[in-house]
Amino acid sequence: MKNTILFFVVFLSLPVFSQDTLQSIKIETQRKKLQKSLLNPFNTTTLSSKELLKAACCNLAESFETNPSIDVNFSDALTGTKQIKMLGLTSPYLLITEENIPSVRGASQAYGLSFTPGTWVESIQITKGAGSVINGYESISGQINTELKKPANDIPFFLNVYGSTDSRFEINAHLNEKVSDKWATSLFIHGNNRFSKNDMNNDGFLDNPLGNQINILNRWQYTNAEKGWVSFLNFKYMNDEKQTGQVDFDPTRDKFTTNFWGSEINTERFDFSSKLGYVWPEIPYQSIGFQNAFSSHNQRSYFGLNRYNIKQQSYYSNLIFNSIISNTLHKFSTGLNFTLDDYQEFVNVSDFSRKDNSLGAFFEYTYDNTDNFSLILGGRADYHNRLGFFITPRLHARYNPWKDGVLRFSAGRGKRSANIFAENQQLFGSSRSFNILDTNGKIYGLNPEIAWNYGVGFLQKFHIFSKNADVSVDFYRTDFQNQAVIDLFQSAQEVNFYNLKGNSFANSLQLEFNMEIIKRLNLRTAYKYYDIKTDYISGSFQRPLQAKHRFFGNLEFETVAKEKKQQWKFDYTFNWIGKQQLPNTSTNPVADRLPDFSPSVVVMNAQVTKVFSSLFEMYVGAENLGNYKQDRAILGADNPFGTSFDSSIVYAPIFGQMYYAGLRFKIK
Repeated sequence: MKNTILFFVVFLSLPVFSQDTLQSIKIETQRKKLQKSLLNPFNTTTLSSKELLKAACCNLAESFETNPSIDVNFSDALTGTKQIKMLGLTSPYLLITEENIPSVRGASQAYGLSFTPGTWVESIQITKGAGSVINGYESISGQINTELKKPANDIPFFLNVYGSTDSRFEINAHLNEKVSDKWATSLFIHGNNRFSKNDMNNDGFLDNPLGNQINILNRWQYTNAEKGWVSFLNFKYMNDEKQTGQVDFDPTRDKFTTNFWGSEINTERFDFSSKLGYVWPEIPYQSIGFQNAFSSHNQRSYFGLNRYNIKQQSYYSNLIFNSIISNTLHKFSTGLNFTLDDYQEFVNVSDFSRKDNSLGAFFEYTYDNTDNFSLILGGRADYHNRLGFFITPRLHARYNPWKDGVLRFSAGRGKRSANIFAENQQLFGSSRSFNILDTNGKIYGLNPEIAWNYGVGFLQKFHIFSKNADVSVDFYRTDFQNQAVIDLFQSAQEVNFYNLKGNSFANSLQLEFNMEIIKRLNLRTAYKYYDIKTDYISGSFQRPLQAKHRFFGNLEFETVAKEKKQQWKFDYTFNWIGKQQLPNTSTNPVADRLPDFSPSVVVMNAQVTKVFSSLFEMYVGAENLGNYKQDRAILGADNPFGTSFDSSIVYAPIFGQMYYAGLRFKIK
């Protein structure tokens, strides 16, 4: 029964797979930093907490630097925010969940990934393709699920201190207490601060924002293995303040004036979530789970003379029942979802407030012959007050043709409301006017986005000279039936939003080869090809700021652990990013024009860790070792209130070389 409860704890946290798959993921994740299952119908890569220690993973947005499935880029030249992409599509097309509850969506889309500190994370599951219907209808290109550290398994005390040459300092403290044999609680405290001004490219603007963040999470876990009950309660509070703009900008003096260009982005957020699960003691394959979450997200901000304020209050509820049909070869999950979103959104003097709600039911059937084939067929029916009634079908299958090889196929439909202002806040840092050209839809006058995603992948594990290796190839295509088009090609002085008038698609091909060169020396490589094209009013163009070709390499080495687990760890990451289509700047003065395509870019990062014992370690690292800095990261920087000012066209690092150091201390 205890093993069943352990499984159900995992079930409540991870994307919903078969029981055998979940157990294999948990076991293998303990052994490997990055794990790919041969039994999972979903194309999922699991990153363990050890993988996150290989780089300066200060927050969730910075946790994917050593993984080729996710592309990481700066979203603009002002806020220092990193944006992630999967299959060539930006994060709004991903379902981002925290322990299987939607977390980064709506108002939090631009900065929400930076609100989860990296030290809180136990593992991350990255799933390519449409995902499970259990998790909703919004995912199109994939799902990222974050699993936080569990109170029942955590150590009594953990401390992480970090500092970098770009004047960023942060501290993380974890406190854990086993209250009784059934109750455990954790308190996570995070704070970060940047108080020094940096302008390494001498354009008169801060390379990174000044700011501070306080983030507190209190978790409670109840486990009663004998009775079959497990429960989690989470309380989280976060306050984040950023100031960016010209070096000489003083908000007390220059706010809403043309003295100097500046911006402040202040966000306060509260989250509460609960999970309650029950496993039938005499029927271990049958369980029921009930998830609830409430969040309040309040952002007050301005960008020069543009004002943007958004407050979103959300409630999410999910009831899941799992059982079998006749025998354990045939499993199913069914249940109900309810979501409520109350938006109070203001762009300058325009009021875009609205209320959204949806109610849906899902059913997902799983067949697993426990050998070489499994199939997941799911569907859901939803009614949304703006999207109407619609059906979402999804299919996932895996076949093992021979030993250590797996072939996967997936297909599915996704539908979502595009929050055009919250998802494109980088455009406020420009002189562009915002124009919505369609007015008949129910979301900002636009229709909902609808897309089909299809994918096929093959993974083969093998040995070279008795060393582990694997090779994989994935191809995915996303076809949009409708899309909220963000058009930056008509003029450099405007951005136009409208419904898709022609075709829009995204093709993604990834070839990956990994091997252990010698004992404890591991190599990861990946080549990625993207063909992403949309029909705009002025013609058909590649998606702006998206390279067609990328190459990734990662090399890690660990020395033999000596007495008291003393050892050295070395990590090096290489990224080559090919040329990128740039927005149209031909209407700017000659000095503020860019070519149609950017140059290719090379970015290299490295880290060295010295483990003194199982309780204490120190690390030093560097980002952008080649010191590459984008030329003219901000157009019109000498006249930020002029017609050619634009800080959103970023294709390369802005800050030069950055060095950092930190320490980790534990009490077990």
